[in-house]
Formats: sequence, structure tokens, C-alpha cells
Amino acid sequence: MKTKLWIKFVIALALIAFFIVTIIVGSVGMGVNKVTETKLGIDIKGGVSATIYPDVDDLSVVSDGQLETAKNILTQRLEAKGTFDATIIVDRENKRILMEIPYTSGDEKNPQKVLDDLGKMAYLTFRHVIPVLDENGEYIVDEVTGEYATDSVVKIDGADIKSAVAVYQDNAPVVSIDFTSEGATKFAQVTGDMIGQILYIFLDEEIISSPQVNDVIPDGHAIISGSFTPEEAVILADYIQYGALPFGLIPKEINSISPRLGESALNVTLRAALLAFILVILFMLFRYRLQGLVASLALCGLVAAEIFWISAFDASITLPGIAGIILTIGMGVDANVIIFERIKEELRGGLAIDDAIDVGFKRAFSAIIDANVTTLITAGILYTMGSGPIKGFALALMIGVIMSFITAIMISKFLLKGLSSLKIFKKKWFYSVKEVSS
Repeated sequence: MKTKLWIKFVIALALIAFFIVTIIVGSVGMGVNKVTETKLGIDIKGGVSATIYPDVDDLSVVSDGQLETAKNILTQRLEAKGTFDATIIVDRENKRILMEIPYTSGDEKNPQKVLDDLGKMAYLTFRHVIPVLDENGEYIVDEVTGEYATDSVVKIDGADIKSAVAVYQDNAPVVSIDFTSEGATKFAQVTGDMIGQILYIFLDEEIISSPQVNDVIPDGHAIISGSFTPEEAVILADYIQYGALPFGLIPKEINSISPRLGESALNVTLRAALLAFILVILFMLFRYRLQGLVASLALCGLVAAEIFWISAFDASITLPGIAGIILTIGMGVDANVIIFERIKEELRGGLAIDDAIDVGFKRAFSAIIDANVTTLITAGILYTMGSGPIKGFALALMIGVIMSFITAIMISKFLLKGLSSLKIFKKKWFYSVKEVSS
């Protein structure tokens, strides 16, 4: 029994150490940056402003609906990269899109790179590529490359795409595409006419994939298979999903913008958060003694785990996001206080220490899960319906609530049970309860 108890204790400590060490040194394999290299929002680090114009000869043919579609796709691209504090505004009168995008690490001297990292703001098309014949019906050969000159016929464009996602089929990564109802009709016709031929997928004039048509696809659902790595499948799916613009886009008037609040505001916020964190730990140690030590270790793990997952999701940390992290620290403390007060009540009632700990965690569980679930629902609604900094705050809050629940219910319990099994910690004084002399 004691062996199992100490295994859980070691696992809990190892998890805390894992998250703390990982955010300090970073992990390329897990996609986690050092805490000092975490992406910062536009309010802290600044960014790029750009005016985006449709790549068409006559702007008057561009509808407000097409501009809104382009805006939504650009927003999806940014949010897929973890950037929630960008500003994207449609200027309907001048037929253009105004954007403000935060810098990522190392981009401050190259505003164009921010737009490049956003992804190719291109026009997605599915085309049939055909050789070009001269007036005598002979194939034209390029004298430099020795290759046949080709032309292409657009069969389907980005407006016909409903969704594209990387999935596994027969244990291999593939790209699953769903077309709109109109797109499905077009695609059925195209695949029927092109069985055995290559259907090329272009972003502007760049080929991003060249799948072969093996059969007629009448239901508007297609699979692109090949020798993809999982990463390549995700990139291709993102190009198809988020590259499905109704027209090409050209960024102009690219300028750097200063931070709205700046790193000085970040430093003040972090100092205040650190001071508050230290005061909370001191209070917990003074008020709950051994349990306060356990709570402090669990809170360190909570903060490290939240930063770990924010970095793993490649999300930006903004000042509202930091507020979300601080809020979850408060929730973590609150959960521990509820548990520890229940344990004290059971100890005063005469239960042995081990039994009091088990009963305390069990009876506090319903109150903690109710508080966490209601907060999680609120954060989920904010994330779904919000935009910009609100979405970043909601993401930080959701991650924090989940990590807070795990650290309070599992990590704290494993640590406390392990320490309480030691002879030195068998006195009730360590649990803020006076010994009653018989």
C-alpha cells in the first residue's frame, strides 16, 4: 500500500518538475518555447499594420460579402496560429481590408515576414493542366527547360471549398476535403471527366498538390492521399481550408506599429503577479502549514503547466491573457482552501489523519467541480463568441481551469498523502489543528 502511495507522490513531483523545467529550457520536439521566448501580443510587443487589396483589375466588381469572406478566412488563419489579438477591419467603401498583426519572435526588423508567416494570401484553384499546341498542332517545348509549355483551365476555386482537415486513413495521414453543394456538383463533373488524370491544386500560380483522380466523386467529399508526413498533411489542409479566398490579396502600405502598452506594462504586471503569488504562498504556509507547502508546490505546477500549454498551442500572451492566468491561480488557491478546511473539520471530529485527508478531498470534490465547470462554460462561450483579446483571455482561462482542477484534486492529494505517511508529519499541528489531550 505504501509503495503505491509513494509512486503517486513521485509521479506528482515529477509532473511539477517536468512543466517547470520545460518552460525554463524549452522543448523543440513538443513545440514549447522558453518562457522568455513566449509569443507576446500586440499590446506588449507591437506589430505590423497593412492595407490588403483584392488582386482584381476592377475593384467595383468586389462585393461586400466577398470582403467579409476574405476577412473571416484571414481571421481563421491567424487564430489557427494562436494569434487572437489581431485587428481586421473591412473598408467597404474603398474595397480593402485593414489589418494589425502582432510580431512573433525576431520579426521586429522585418514587417513583411509577419505577413509571410500569416500564410499565402492567395487565390485557391483546382485546375486541369494541358500542353500548349502551336498553330500546326505540335506541342510547344520550352527551349531553356526542355519541358512542354502548358496552360491550365480553372475547374474549381476556393469559394467551392467547405472545409479541409488532416486525418488518418488506414494509419496514414491524408487530407479530407468537403465541398459546398455547388462545389460538389462541379467536382463530380470534373472527376468524371478527368479519371486517371492529374488535378492540380494552385495557390495563385504555385502548385501545392497534384493528386490523381481515381474515380468519380459524386458526394462532395474527397480524400487526397500520398506520402505525407503528419506535418505536411496539416500544412496542405490549412492551405486548402484557409487559402480558400474568393480572390487573391495584395498587401500594401506595410508599417510597423508601436506596442499599445509596451513591455514596461508587462514588467509591472509580472512584478505585481509575482508579489501576489509570493504573498499567497506565505499566507498558505502560515495558515495551513504542511498543507500550505503542498498547495504552494501545486500552484507552481499550475502556473508552469498553463504557460506550457499556451506555448504548445502557439498562442500569444497578452495582458488580458496574463489576467486569465492570475485568475486561475486564485481558483487554484480557492480549491485548496476548500479541501484543507474540510480536512481540518474531519480532524477536529476525531478522524485519523489519513482518513481525514481521504474524506476531505472526497467531500470537497463536488463544490470544486461545480465551480470549475461553471467557469469553464463561461470561458468556452467567451472563446466561441468573442474575438481578439477576449478570445486570448478565454483560452488562458480554459487551460487554467482544467490545470487548476487537476492540480487541486490529484497533484495536491498525491503529495499530501505521501508526506502524511511519514512519521514526522503524524501530528495534527502540521494540519493547523490543535492536539487534544486525553
